[in-house]
Amino acid sequence: MNFPTAYTDIIDRINKTDPGKYAAGRNYIDGTVSYLSPYISRGVISTKQVLDSLLAKGYNLDQMEKFIQELAWREYFQRVWQQLGDDMFDDIRRSNTGTRHRYLPAALQEAKTGIHAIDKGINELYETGYMHNHLRMYTASIACNIGKAYWEMPSKWMYYHLLDGDIASNTCSWQWVAGSFSSKQYFCNQENINKYTRSHQVYSFLDKPYHELPLMPVPDELKLTTPVQFITELPENSTPFIDTSLPILLYNSYNLDPLWRNDSKVNRILLLEPSHFKQFPVSGKVIDFILSLAKNIEGIQVFTGEISDIPFINKVPAILSKEHPAFMHYPGQKEARDWMFPEVTGFYNSFFGFWKKCERILKNIQHQKPELMRA
Repeated sequence: MNFPTAYTDIIDRINKTDPGKYAAGRNYIDGTVSYLSPYISRGVISTKQVLDSLLAKGYNLDQMEKFIQELAWREYFQRVWQQLGDDMFDDIRRSNTGTRHRYLPAALQEAKTGIHAIDKGINELYETGYMHNHLRMYTASIACNIGKAYWEMPSKWMYYHLLDGDIASNTCSWQWVAGSFSSKQYFCNQENINKYTRSHQVYSFLDKPYHELPLMPVPDELKLTTPVQFITELPENSTPFIDTSLPILLYNSYNLDPLWRNDSKVNRILLLEPSHFKQFPVSGKVIDFILSLAKNIEGIQVFTGEISDIPFINKVPAILSKEHPAFMHYPGQKEARDWMFPEVTGFYNSFFGFWKKCERILKNIQHQKPELMRA
């Protein structure tokens, strides 16, 4: 798989999205998925933009529902972060007392869990910066529920390598699997992994019926742990030119939208704050991907430094950014992101409570604009 960074290629990928094929095969490792997640996560495109594209093609709700539901998970996790703030980084609903340590199982880092499909997926993550969603769930379950690791360090390890790394989605998804943001832990066995990865492995530590998995001791393959430090190598700093007669538009690793106020005469700064990447480190592959996506933004200047280090920032007439929980410290005006469901705000204890609200809005769209919906 590959992830082109030219905006025309990204739009072409939206146009080729088939929600029907996605619904039929999304859980299979070779199923049809959109591969839009890195562009949505990095704010190059929005969930609303994807929804509008599908509506314009005339897909009906039955055809779109599974795909839109997956996009809605992203919005749900973002709303969780908005409401909880830093509390999102603690156990959200309940603590799992079954954890044994707060380290990373060495088998994950080395891609030597002994589960062939998982090890292959980890190596592909290192190589491509992407892992299929079902494999992410399997990996998290092996780390937390079989290996008894607390979710925090393994989740940071995965986030570090993901091109589509989304802090809210990654954090909440790991907690969902671990059982700290759900009613129970998520388990997978070898039979299930074989089914969805088209593999045929037997006699692994997961080759058991489901009822045995919660009671099994930590397998030898997962006993060795390792403390890991994740470090982000940022590009060398260069002082941007600031026209003090013009506003500053602040971009970051979650807002790389080339259409944002693209007809305005402004200073455009991609801000890479060392403090942000110290808290949420990413690999060099991810940084290169971010910088490549930024090239779609005409006139963008990259600045490695803190917000207060931008020269003449106090002398410009306005500072604008897009709202995001990771960047609430930005001064000036914060514009709303392009949500699919801007009306559905606040905290919901479960995704499906959130989704019921979203579903009603989708049905209203179908009722109000039948000409956009294919029978």
